[in-house]
Amino acid sequence: MQHAFDAWITPVMIGGLMLFMGFIIWDLARKSGAGRFGTIMLFVVLGGGMLAYLIKVVITWSLENTV
Repeated sequence: MQHAFDAWITPVMIGGLMLFMGFIIWDLARKSGAGRFGTIMLFVVLGGGMLAYLIKVVITWSLENTV
């Protein structure tokens, strides 16, 4: 039971954390007056870590599920 709950809740909580981090980046860009280019750069640079994590998850999943 514990393992099933952990396997289900972990992706949900990590997804929520990533959405919250996206909101923080957007709020930072808005409050600093970064403009369009600055906002894009903030999302590219600060969101790059989240993108790398997603790529790692996809690669790990594909390696584990290949026959």
